[in-house]
Amino acid sequence: MTTDPIADFLTRIRNGAMAKHPRVEMPSSKMKIEIARILKEEGYLANFKVVEEKGKKTLRVFLRYTPDRHCVITDLKRISRPGSRRYIGKTGIRPVVGGMGISILSTPRGLMTGQSARKEGVGGELLCEVW
Repeated sequence: MTTDPIADFLTRIRNGAMAKHPRVEMPSSKMKIEIARILKEEGYLANFKVVEEKGKKTLRVFLRYTPDRHCVITDLKRISRPGSRRYIGKTGIRPVVGGMGISILSTPRGLMTGQSARKEGVGGELLCEVW
């Protein structure tokens, strides 16, 4: 059992992308499914699905590559960790890598990108940045 399942999720995606795997699998949770949904909507993942095997739910994430086999995701960075939480207000949400990446926030209205949180005028816990 890991103490930070979101960091484990991001690390599995990062390692799978570096090894050029078509997909990665991990134990499923509501938070991981929502992060995968956001990454798919923003174009960083090809697809994802939840598969139930032997009574346990597994999240299968299909990575997205360019035609010359470079992963669309350059890097993933965990910001708020269990030992050091990072909360930001609506005015503190900044662009990631000059607007080329996204930040994912946990807000009172659910998980959303930094851009949509700024539009809706809500802040929250800054989970990670992806570019």
